[in-house]
Amino acid sequence: MRFWRLVGLAGVAGVAATGVVVARAERKRRAYTPEEIRERLHAKVAEQR
Repeated sequence: MRFWRLVGLAGVAGVAATGVVVARAERKRRAYTPEEIRERLHAKVAEQR
């Protein structure tokens, strides 16, 4: 019984940690202005050619 409780707590901690990572990535993504995004996309396309 104790083992399964630890497994459950580890699962909850994993889900919480994943949520934190997603939230940080979203905040970082939203920090770009539309002009910055456009410049980055143009640079990526230029690299591929």
